[in-house]
Amino acid sequence: MLHMRVIAPTERTDAVRELLLDAAGATHITVLPGVAVQPPGDVVEADVARESVDDLLGQLCALGIDRTGGVTLELIDTTLSDAADTAEETAPGDPQDAVIWDEVVARTGEESRFSFSFQAFLTIACLLAAVGAITDSPVTVVGAMVLGPEFGPLAAVAVGIVLRRGDLVRRGGFALAVGFPLAMVATALASLLFDATGLLSTAQLADLDQVGFIYEVGPFSLIVALLAGAAGMLSLTSAKSAALVGVFISVTTVPAAAFASVALVEGRYLQALESGIQLAVNLVGIVVAAAVVLLLARRPRRGSRKLSAG
Repeated sequence: MLHMRVIAPTERTDAVRELLLDAAGATHITVLPGVAVQPPGDVVEADVARESVDDLLGQLCALGIDRTGGVTLELIDTTLSDAADTAEETAPGDPQDAVIWDEVVARTGEESRFSFSFQAFLTIACLLAAVGAITDSPVTVVGAMVLGPEFGPLAAVAVGIVLRRGDLVRRGGFALAVGFPLAMVATALASLLFDATGLLSTAQLADLDQVGFIYEVGPFSLIVALLAGAAGMLSLTSAKSAALVGVFISVTTVPAAAFASVALVEGRYLQALESGIQLAVNLVGIVVAAAVVLLLARRPRRGSRKLSAG
């Protein structure tokens, strides 16, 4: 269940009230006349089953509430109520599969911003992956995957393509196009430092039994990328979001970017090229699979508007 708070101008309060009363999945409806100060109006609150939220948001937007008032949503952790149980049972569909498009756009819009923290996490992840490659340590590579923040921009590109939102595509594309090169340059400089101090030699890259998957391009490279993109978007659009999905996404991106930088510095140009191809294949595969998942989940919504990315 989610708690919905609607600020409505007085002349729209009755329409909002009736809308919530008629909605399958809405309960605990409360009207507080004249409570809202900025913007002025009445406050209407309700607890709504997740699978009913998207339609309600569309109808509220059709009433102009997004322009003259406002709507906020909060997740309810625990509800002890027969009325709430009945609302969840009568709501159409499965709450785990329900997609709230405003939520998807808001999350991808926020997580796709190019920022200092995004660049710092991506750079540290690439440096860790480089150390993992040099030492042939899959444990260290997994540590790099944990830090990789790149699914936010990738998801924004996929959402932007499906919803025809050029701003999301540009924002996510910019973060990827700038973030990865900067992280790879930092990794290359670190590799030069390792060379100068004797910590790295090209011979160390000749026999990588444990992390060879980073640069070995093959059919499974695309398969893994497609599975990663699908899993990532499902976690984003469903109620079963999990941080560990980010690790699965990074298995196909951060290590390849890091190894390409190290191999290039060490003059192993073929391995650097293969890692670069691996990175490109996986970035494209993730976006394609994520977009397909969104297309399958998408359906028309009454009163839909151009969603804000935050």
